Parts: sequence; C-alpha cells; structure tokens
Amino acid sequence: MPKIVDPDARRRAVTDAVFRVISRDGLEAASLRRIADEAGLAIGSVRHYFASHTELTVFALAALRTRMTERILRHVDRLAGADPAPPREVAEAVLAEFLPLDEARHQETVVWLAFVTAARTRPELHDESTRLHEGTRQVVRRVVDRAASLGRVADDFDPALETERLAALLDGLAMSAVLHPDLVTPATMRRILTHHLDTLRTPERGSTDVRETGTMRP
Repeated sequence: MPKIVDPDARRRAVTDAVFRVISRDGLEAASLRRIADEAGLAIGSVRHYFASHTELTVFALAALRTRMTERILRHVDRLAGADPAPPREVAEAVLAEFLPLDEARHQETVVWLAFVTAARTRPELHDESTRLHEGTRQVVRRVVDRAASLGRVADDFDPALETERLAALLDGLAMSAVLHPDLVTPATMRRILTHHLDTLRTPERGSTDVRETGTMRP
C-alpha cells in the first residue's frame, strides 16, 4: 500500500529545512538539492511541491511571516485592555516578540534578515518583504495607540512618528543582535527596549516613579 503523505506537513518540513539551511549557511546555500538533503527527502519529493527554487523561496518567506504573525497575535489582543496584566507588561511582551531573545526567535531573525536583504534585488521577494515590514508597523502602532489612549504621554506625542521610531529600534536591535551577538545580548536588548518605552511616558502627577503606579509607560 502506498504511503499517504500529508502535503501540509511535507511543506512545513521543507520550510523548516529552508530555515535551518539559511540560518546556518546563508540564503545562497538554500538550493533545492541542499534543502532536500536537509529535510531527508529525495529532490523529486521537493519538486513535487515546489517547481523551482524561486517558488520555494517565496513560500518560505510567506511561511516566516505567518509563523511570526501567529505568535505575535497571541499577545496583541491583550492590548485591548481585557488582560489583567499591567498594560506596560503587555506592551513589552508584544514588542519582545520581534527581538531574537531565544534560539527560535534568533533563527527567525537570521532568516528574516537574509530574506529582506535579498528582496532589494530579487523582485519575487518584494511583496512578502513589504508585508513583513508593514506588519511590524501595524503591531507597533497598536502599542503606541494604546499608550496614547491611556493618557500617559506628552501633549505633543506624535503616534505616526513614534511608531516609526520604535519599529526602527526593533529592526536595528534585531539586526545588531544577529551580526554582533556577543555585544547585543538578550539582556541588552531588553534594557534598551525598556528604556525606550520609558522615554514615551510622562510622570504621573504626584508620583516621582511611574514604576510604582502600575499604569502604562506606555
């Protein structure tokens, strides 16, 4: 009796192999043959699902975006205010998902950096790269808007500007952590993120330390 293969499971296995190869050896090493070997499959099995290296690469980038989105969305709904945790704690949890703070997120960040760099000269990657870029800013904007809705920001607070500033900080930290992991450690990234969020808030009237109030900062 022929073996029944789950197409979705096979695509996920191939995608995981793509991520491992890119994380370890770089995007240029992710040939169909190399991916098939990494996944423990015959190259014909890979070609059954992906007709070309380009098709496989675009699929893998879309899968990366989906994987990151699903994980981040577990936190995003907490920003609506129903979560019992302090808003600041929720905001930091959401934003930390964009940073390579553990092995899984580090691999994602390496792959993300490889893809978005390649998208500059590879038109087939442009749309997915743009979706990643826009998705980050949509999530960051929700964090910024939540801070503004709580009234813990200055009167001249510019949500659009602060969204770009915070998104750029996350992008820069992620890239630096991949390129210089000994210098930009998870602890360093967390301290910088915390400090940046501190710069967005104004002290609560009558309090010298907002950390004691349990209110959003942002």
